[in-house]
Amino acid sequence: MSRETEKQRWDRNFSDLLQELRVAQTGVQILFAFLLTLPFSNGFPRTTAFQKDVYVVALIAAACAAALIISPVAFHRALFRQGRKPELVRYAHKVATGGLFFMFIAIVASVLLVIDYVLPAPAALVLSVFTGLFFVTFWGILPWSRRDWGEPDETEKQMEERRENPERYELA
Repeated sequence: MSRETEKQRWDRNFSDLLQELRVAQTGVQILFAFLLTLPFSNGFPRTTAFQKDVYVVALIAAACAAALIISPVAFHRALFRQGRKPELVRYAHKVATGGLFFMFIAIVASVLLVIDYVLPAPAALVLSVFTGLFFVTFWGILPWSRRDWGEPDETEKQMEERRENPERYELA
């Protein structure tokens, strides 16, 4: 059994979270860049009012996702070397979750925009709903339904008990 200190656990949690944010950040930046260039393409003037509204939703959602997913970096800079890693990890977890929500909105809206441009509206709505359900399944339902897999991290109280009575936790 690992003898990870509380500080090491917070450092590991922060490192894990940063790895996750790197993946999400790349995705949201690519989507945001695509959306920023879209109005300057030749076909954009032919979009309908509905498509322009969907575009605005996708663009704003992508901007919000980028802001939230990147914000832990700014927060880390502000708290650097202040020994507030637990606060940073909790904050980063919350804004990463919010960032993923806005990324979900941006992706589904982008899918709706593109499909509505190339196919009839009913097909675009059906395929966009399917896309949304697919993301909800893999980003929400499956992770939340499987949260009890494996052993949970020790609580702070359990870690304190381990530090105070290490002999009770020695491996035979």
